[in-house]
Amino acid sequence: MRRPQVTARVDLCRSAGQWRSARDRGDPRRVTSSTTDRRGTPPDHRRGPRRVGARLASPGVALLPLRAFLGVTFCYAGASKLLDPAYLDTASPVGVRAQMLQVVESSPIGELVRLSADHPTPTGLAIAFGELAVGLGALLGLFTRLAALGGVLLSLSFFLTVSWTTDPYYYGPDIGYAVAWTPLLLAGDGGVLSLTQLLRTRARRELGPPLPAPSPAGAPTFDPPEETGMTTTKDVERRTVLRGGLIGTAIGAVVVGAGTVVAFARRSSGSGSAGTAAVAASPSAPAAASSSAAAASAAASSSAGAGAAAGPIAAVAEVPVGGSKAFTAPGGGPAVLLHPTEGEFVALHAACTHKGCPVAFSGGSFHCPCHGATFSATGAVTGGPAKAPLAPIPVTVADGQVTIA
Repeated sequence: MRRPQVTARVDLCRSAGQWRSARDRGDPRRVTSSTTDRRGTPPDHRRGPRRVGARLASPGVALLPLRAFLGVTFCYAGASKLLDPAYLDTASPVGVRAQMLQVVESSPIGELVRLSADHPTPTGLAIAFGELAVGLGALLGLFTRLAALGGVLLSLSFFLTVSWTTDPYYYGPDIGYAVAWTPLLLAGDGGVLSLTQLLRTRARRELGPPLPAPSPAGAPTFDPPEETGMTTTKDVERRTVLRGGLIGTAIGAVVVGAGTVVAFARRSSGSGSAGTAAVAASPSAPAAASSSAAAASAAASSSAGAGAAAGPIAAVAEVPVGGSKAFTAPGGGPAVLLHPTEGEFVALHAACTHKGCPVAFSGGSFHCPCHGATFSATGAVTGGPAKAPLAPIPVTVADGQVTIA
């Protein structure tokens, strides 16, 4: 009954002897295991029509669309934050500090959010670079499980803050992203289009054939790895982790360095005198002093246009009663001019107070395409996750022109 096992062990012993012989000649790469082809691929996994279906059904291939979607989405999210001039601006009503202060009272981790809001620049950069890190990890297949863990934690943090008050809960996308990362956390990348798998394969070729499993009682035994030139799984994984860490560190250094420079350059270019005056009364300041959202919004609204640079928006005849006209606010953000009744004009910032997405005016109200927030024609919140109203821009009518006051 033990003859097949003994034969297999003898074959492995012969392979080990061939390895030692090739090693002595100084060319260990010339010898491969008898169970693999020249590329180190087991016979059962060689290309062939019978194996196509099995390859397509493998977990690594099945998870490729999810990896691509999550990787591209999180890379785009991180890059868009770094390229947004208002993101790190502590005076902007759509900056990261203002967004954190808006959810302090409603979030179950409000104290942690408040602490983070006291340090908006490092917190904002950490969020943006964290999204880039998990996105690149998923796309490159570099420590995919670790990247997926980061994606789950980021998504859960967003769910507990900006999406916590979304009702019903499935309107908020963050909980969906947290669940979407879990297959990659559990299964990894399956070795498909994976930089980690590439490093692991290279380490196996450099270190030699793997050490056979322990022999059962009565079967031939092998010399220790030091004597046979064979390697263990720990040796391969150690070299894979070291090289992967070096590659990840190099990529991270380039991304962090370039991203920081770009973020501060964009922040400086987008914060001129007019822009600073226009957003100087962000809801962040009054919100920090009072827990009342209404009081904070009123204070922000009353001073939002106090220092705005004067300038024409449109001719009176250009906007009929009940009509609207989009224009650019003094701070560079989107804005809308409304003509609700004869002789009355209202201008509002058209950036959602939830996460800063541009809102569209149609049917007599504003709608946010990102998370479903809605606002009335006066800027008041009528639905969705937003808590603060749209900030008004004071305007005057003179000589047939609507101008910023």
